[in-house]
Amino acid sequence: MTTPSEPGDGRPDPSLSVIMSERRQLINLAYRLLGSLAEAEDAVQETYARWYALSAQEQRAIEAPGAWLTKVAGRICLNVLSSARARRERYVGDWIPEPLPEPAEWSGGRAGGTTADPADRVTLDESIGMAFLVVLESMTPAERVAFILHDVFRYPFADVADIVGRTPAACRQLATSARRRIRTSRTPAPPTAQQAAIVRNFKQAWEAKDIGALVGLLDPAVTATGDGGGLATTVRRPIQGAEQLARGLVALTGRLADLTILERTVNGQPGLVAQQNGVIVTVYAFDIAGDRITRIWAVRNPEKLRPWTVGHSTGTEPARPQP
Repeated sequence: MTTPSEPGDGRPDPSLSVIMSERRQLINLAYRLLGSLAEAEDAVQETYARWYALSAQEQRAIEAPGAWLTKVAGRICLNVLSSARARRERYVGDWIPEPLPEPAEWSGGRAGGTTADPADRVTLDESIGMAFLVVLESMTPAERVAFILHDVFRYPFADVADIVGRTPAACRQLATSARRRIRTSRTPAPPTAQQAAIVRNFKQAWEAKDIGALVGLLDPAVTATGDGGGLATTVRRPIQGAEQLARGLVALTGRLADLTILERTVNGQPGLVAQQNGVIVTVYAFDIAGDRITRIWAVRNPEKLRPWTVGHSTGTEPARPQP
């Protein structure tokens, strides 16, 4: 019996390779739009399910399958974003985008986990930094979709309009508004090597319980935010101020004698992870301006640490129709 992925003579449909090759692009798009790998996986799975729900004739009638998949994924993500605000209002504590490790550690490879399909990995660049994702969270769903599609993925506004359901001129205004948000909320980051040195010095001062050194590395108005999602203990409200944060960090190491702090790449930038009994329990991302740390995000929700703690399979293998 033939399927929508096979023509009547049983030969593989040449378009199947095109469909499969779009998976990484879709994962990258969906993660940037949603800030959650789990939600991105679900969106991509739903996109492929809709493709395979088409008849063979309908599939062959689509001249650009990649564009069709992007349009569907974009619309699914827009719907998810529109409903996410209500869900995040019910979220226990602060919601921080899901942190991602560097590719070499994507599936817990450092601990001997299985290697994930490279097509499922998110490309780590400046549009994936934690500070950037946090700013995206302040945007309206339409602003976020228009900005990511046009400014990051370079889709023309005519195509963006087809996804967002607004005119190209309106989408241009949405992207402009999004850029304004980014300009007003972010400061230029120092070179990566300088960031890494600051994070390393922060780690060493933390391990030495040197409050003075910690205060010297923190901006006076630094803010630290934790995300436990109700599944892991964390601070209930953001901690503000260098002195208060430094003392809180030192107190934390005093309570957790088995805590091990390691340098890691978090969303493409220098970060830290905390291990207990060899298991990563917290991922720390930083925002740095000049030579001071201005923001710290501590993600402890175990559901957001899957790529760091277990062999990771994204679950985005396209759903196949049953024969």
